[in-house]
Amino acid sequence: MSAQVPEYNLTPIETFQDIVHEIRSSFNKQKTKPLEFRLVQLRKLYWGLKDSEAAIYEACKRDLGKSTFETYTSEIGWCENDILFVCKNLQKWAKDETAPDIPLTNKVLRPKIRKDPLGCILVIGAYNYPIQLSIGPLIGAIAAGNTAIVKPSENAPACAAVMQHIVTKYLDSTCYRCIQGAIPETTALLDIKWDKIFYTGNATVAKIIARKAAETLTPVTLELGGRNPAIVTKNADVRLAARRLLWGKFMNAGQVCISQNYILVDKEVLPGFVQELKVAMKEFYPDGAKASPDYARIINERQFKRIKKMIDGTGGKILIGGTMDEGEKFIEPTVIQVDDVTDSLIVDESFGPIIPIFPVNDLDQAIRIANEVHDTPLGVYPFGSRKETDKVLNQVQSGGASVNDAYFHGCIPTLAFGGVGDSGQGAYRGKASFDTFSHRRSVTTTPGWLEGMLNVRYPPYEGKLAKFRKMSDMSVDFDREGKAKFNLFTYILSLGAGSALGGLARYAVVLIGESFGFAVEKHILTVISGNRD
Repeated sequence: MSAQVPEYNLTPIETFQDIVHEIRSSFNKQKTKPLEFRLVQLRKLYWGLKDSEAAIYEACKRDLGKSTFETYTSEIGWCENDILFVCKNLQKWAKDETAPDIPLTNKVLRPKIRKDPLGCILVIGAYNYPIQLSIGPLIGAIAAGNTAIVKPSENAPACAAVMQHIVTKYLDSTCYRCIQGAIPETTALLDIKWDKIFYTGNATVAKIIARKAAETLTPVTLELGGRNPAIVTKNADVRLAARRLLWGKFMNAGQVCISQNYILVDKEVLPGFVQELKVAMKEFYPDGAKASPDYARIINERQFKRIKKMIDGTGGKILIGGTMDEGEKFIEPTVIQVDDVTDSLIVDESFGPIIPIFPVNDLDQAIRIANEVHDTPLGVYPFGSRKETDKVLNQVQSGGASVNDAYFHGCIPTLAFGGVGDSGQGAYRGKASFDTFSHRRSVTTTPGWLEGMLNVRYPPYEGKLAKFRKMSDMSVDFDREGKAKFNLFTYILSLGAGSALGGLARYAVVLIGESFGFAVEKHILTVISGNRD
């Protein structure tokens, strides 16, 4: 496909029922279950992306002013490599697993875990990474053997139109479709029964989706945002912290759900940190952000005005940036020092190129503020010594974390990604994408010859309880105070490891060590003998 971007058109609501009926019928006919079918669809999706690269570059430029570099790394290359990774591992992931932790008495039932597809999936994408956040979940849905409908964000219409072209031209239309629409169309889609809904976006819409899904007990994966804190301690390398946090906040013009929403900086290093921000800003945008081909734009006028209102309404002091151009939807990277934790820049998610800095007296104060502002953010980013960053990880809950960096954990395509609490539920990417669209189905097979042993479960039960308990009751290894009992025999048998597995590992080390020592001794004796001769 050339750089020509297709026209964006809404999908008529009256067609939704027929579309969903068709893809559900395909699932019920077992069409998407064979691994080879899934692999063929994923490979076709890969070529759809590859053939449409020029159009994707153009679409991302139109919708977000996104640079070629950012479009490739976070959209095109991300999805293409994700498909290749999934294709290489799908057979291994889909294979039945032997169930773990099965008592010896139940081994004869051959317990296993099957990975079954859920059924008909609805994926609702977001505008900030329009390709990745729509195609990424679709990859997982296809890999797990589901049928799916993708509803891209209407706020990125050019990208949505390209995705519809790819899905329509390259995938099996009886199994996968792309539906375009805004609030009315999304509302109509939510009135339909799904087997899972995957949504990326804000918490307000997520609550609407969750309530609607609850009516039919439909499971949901919600990838949301949060007021994510970064913490710079007095022992942090302020140059690295400044460069890395600046990159994290101004990539995609700050329209990144996982980037830091504010930075808590120890007062002792605040002047040096601010100076390093200025140095890094000059290095990243030598002619200014507005003239840079690498700096994106705000998605639309509504979001531009929202961010402008936050900057205009803050009680803080602008230290860097602050200029805006509504016509271009341009907001300069802006660093603002605030002295009130109730300032809107702290308590509200900016989702834009704003860095509020709040000075703190020490790490304890920083941790306390982080927990008060949002107790379950999507990410947390501590900079400091190992002891300090460990303390933050232990005392601040979050969906994910990057130590001494800005959301690097969110940049690894094969690492599970997701929120916690009101920053989201469920995870995906890599194998986690396959898992989130699969049902782990426990299966046992009872042989006929076992019937005599199963007699204990049939009534009448008189005289059978003692026999059953003898077979099933486990031994207690703790006292009434909840303290573990010391068993000398187990300690000796496990070489002090405390478990059979640990004991085996220690025995293996001992045996390897003895074998190595014997070999060395033999070698020395051989050398000595040779010298004597």
